[in-house]
Amino acid sequence: MLAAVITFPGSNCDRDLARGFELAGARVVRVWHKETALPAGTDIVGVPGGFSYGDYLRCGAIAAQSPVAGAIAAHAARGGFVLGICNGFQVLTEMRLLPGALMRNAGLSFVCKPVRLRVATADSAFTSAYAKGSEVVFPVAHHDGNYTIDAEGLARLQGEDRVAFRYIDNPNGSMDDIAGVLSANRRVLGMMPHPERAVEAVQGGSDGSAFFRALAALTAPV
Repeated sequence: MLAAVITFPGSNCDRDLARGFELAGARVVRVWHKETALPAGTDIVGVPGGFSYGDYLRCGAIAAQSPVAGAIAAHAARGGFVLGICNGFQVLTEMRLLPGALMRNAGLSFVCKPVRLRVATADSAFTSAYAKGSEVVFPVAHHDGNYTIDAEGLARLQGEDRVAFRYIDNPNGSMDDIAGVLSANRRVLGMMPHPERAVEAVQGGSDGSAFFRALAALTAPV
């Protein structure tokens, strides 16, 4: 499996994301934001956390207009897998690859700590290594992680089983405790918590290792 991990100015989790994939056995290619094409044979694109372009305008708004964004959108359109974590989730909502928006945390403060999550669905390539309803612990580190969507959109996510993870103790005020959502074809996932920061015991927990092992087995249709 080939994972293309994007780096924007201000990304700070791209190395962590690459290591998560590599520990699971995937081959990783690092892609700079000014590239206009992904490496041949890319199976999954990883859009990492951080503060792309300094989070000016809105978090992820400038990254969504970067040269590489067109290649990511084209990859998703042809059925390729895309994973956006934290700032990457914000980028994917700005690109309209995922519905909703990430707003300022309800407490108006930066939240940085491990959080407990409930696996809301096991029916996706991203969550297939977990049982539905099981609990995992991933860290969060964000100021704008309050997931918001209109009532119709929320009903669609719920009805189509597209909520991937929910917070057990909601740290940011996200609607319906949502921590991660899937696209309509279930091949794009955006999530605020960081599974790539929970892949080795030295990080304080390894609940994210199963997440990446499942992804390492993926191949995308061309």
